[in-house]
Amino acid sequence: MSKQGLEVLGQGADCCSGVSEAPLDEERAVELAKVFKALGDPVRLRLLSMIASRGEGGETCVCELTPAFDLSQPTISHHLKLLRQAGLIDCERRGTWVYYWVLPGALDRLAAFLTTPQAAGASA
Repeated sequence: MSKQGLEVLGQGADCCSGVSEAPLDEERAVELAKVFKALGDPVRLRLLSMIASRGEGGETCVCELTPAFDLSQPTISHHLKLLRQAGLIDCERRGTWVYYWVLPGALDRLAAFLTTPQAAGASA
């Protein structure tokens, strides 16, 4: 899989302000909409869950992901590409197989965005 032309979203310095802290500017809203659109598909949500369940630094081979779905391998690869473009996962080809992992902090940034100050204080 080539990494050409893939822009990783949500990695700016101001990426972590919460939804209730200040109104989103247009650019940030567009960026977040792409991430949530990627997560809005049940197949992509399951794929992300399967990859993330390996823990921090854990990797999953595409050969382990494909059998869990009643979809062709090219369709699974397309869904994985959309998750990569959303800045949620990354991959590396090793021989015939491609291994995927969750980008460090990607899920934490989403959680920080969705967490309200009250919810953050209640869990402490």
